[in-house]
Amino acid sequence: MIVSMRKLTHTELIARQQQQQAHLSRLPFTVVLNNIRSLHNVGSIFRTCDGVGVGKLWLCGITGYPPHQRLAQTALGAEREVPWEYRKDVVTLLKEMKADGCQIVLLEQMAGSFPYDTFTPQPPVCLVVGNEIEGVSSGIVPLCDAAIEIEMAGLKNSLNVSVAFGVVAYHFRSCFSRKTTVNSS
Repeated sequence: MIVSMRKLTHTELIARQQQQQAHLSRLPFTVVLNNIRSLHNVGSIFRTCDGVGVGKLWLCGITGYPPHQRLAQTALGAEREVPWEYRKDVVTLLKEMKADGCQIVLLEQMAGSFPYDTFTPQPPVCLVVGNEIEGVSSGIVPLCDAAIEIEMAGLKNSLNVSVAFGVVAYHFRSCFSRKTTVNSS
């Protein structure tokens, strides 16, 4: 059967989104940004968090936070939709989350890290994303339950932080969707 395809209009996209949002809830998925330098990266991550359905975004250390024009340029309003909070001390925050039973997962290239697409998060889960140059702070490593990474086939050893976050965030969403589908059958 051949289905004719056409691009949806902006009005159709908005209507579809509003209909879908009535049935969706936020995921048991928290994100911590550890010392992200670029406000454009932070804005892009806000936008991806909105698309994925992240429960909360924590902005830590030197990571910029709303309101800021450069962040808003890429967030496109997502900074008003995604629950977020700023916390200077990331280690204390992660200790609190761990005490509350949250699985702490680092998106970091480490000895013993797993390929992201073989990892299944256990909710509630917190994904920690680190600085564009240095990665996550070394003080965080002892608090993690797992580390995941994106394998690279080219000469570069990593993706842009907001792109890497998007890849892993949608993988986590897919894992949660499979659990919901399996559990509802």
